[in-house]
Amino acid sequence: MPSRDFKRTDRVGAELRREIGLLVHAAVRDHGLPSCSVSDVEVSRDLDFAAVWVTALLPEQSLAAVKALNTLAGEFRRALSRSMRLRRVPELRFKYDDSVDKGERIDALLRDAGEAAAPADDES
Repeated sequence: MPSRDFKRTDRVGAELRREIGLLVHAAVRDHGLPSCSVSDVEVSRDLDFAAVWVTALLPEQSLAAVKALNTLAGEFRRALSRSMRLRRVPELRFKYDDSVDKGERIDALLRDAGEAAAPADDES
């Protein structure tokens, strides 16, 4: 019997990421939510809960986007129960993924450090 390269939770998480991404895109358009997208979905081992990580186009609107998505989580879960073949659809908990913001901050710091080091090299 071949070994499994990844777990069932990984497969369910990938499918949820695709489906929830479509639902979030439609909700942004229909409900006038701040522009955001799904970056990752982490499903618990027992498939009862799913942490949905979202990124916002404008970081200052991230709190409003996550709050609105958490209020729509019940509707999303209902839609997922109709579109996916799961015995039980996990409870969705939306969280803000700040990794993009941190990456941009690190990039800016490195750029500033590079600009500060360049004049010092020219003086020597």
